Amino acid sequence: MFVINCKNYEEVAGKEIIKFVRTAEKISKKYNVRIAISPPQHLIGLVADSSIPIFAQHVDDSKVGSTTGYVIPELLKKSRVSGSLINHSEHRIPGSEIQKLVLKLKELKMTSIVCVKDVAEVKKYSKLNPDYIAIEPPELIGSGKAVSKEKPEMIEKAVKAVESAKNNTKLLCGAGIVSGQDVAKAIELGSKGILVASGIVKAKDWGKIMSEFAKSMA
Repeated sequence: MFVINCKNYEEVAGKEIIKFVRTAEKISKKYNVRIAISPPQHLIGLVADSSIPIFAQHVDDSKVGSTTGYVIPELLKKSRVSGSLINHSEHRIPGSEIQKLVLKLKELKMTSIVCVKDVAEVKKYSKLNPDYIAIEPPELIGSGKAVSKEKPEMIEKAVKAVESAKNNTKLLCGAGIVSGQDVAKAIELGSKGILVASGIVKAKDWGKIMSEFAKSMA
């Protein structure tokens, strides 16, 4: 799994997100690598018909109906959104909400990616059996210093923690990944994929860097 979190970067504002997703579709097909995109929340509708999975960047534990401003999983599902990030380091939520959201997405047959900051949280949230746990040390996010190189022992410990849960959860690796070498190292250490943002979105040539990452995974 190759997940690209677009955050609220200006590079994909407006109709640029369509170009971005179309580029990802081509790369996904060419290298037979599963690529998923998390667009800015308000732009999801522009790319919901994509041939690759579209994920929300965040969802709320709230109900359908009179809940102004909340992002509701059931409505995302109706808009063909495949899943969501949960508890990203830039949008942390309480553990009780994480548990409810993982269960809700599972009931809706949507993909859940729980973001964590360290191995202790990997151990804690792997027990909830989300589809993926994405480990991202906050100090390395957007730094250009890949966790796979700066803290390889963290990934190895995280892999063991996920495996010890003895369920279907898989580990993704994120934070500071900017090259194919970073990706290859993460896979070598036992990660089942990557979660990236600025390393792709802010690149001058989206197709070139996506291809580099995809080739390293394939």
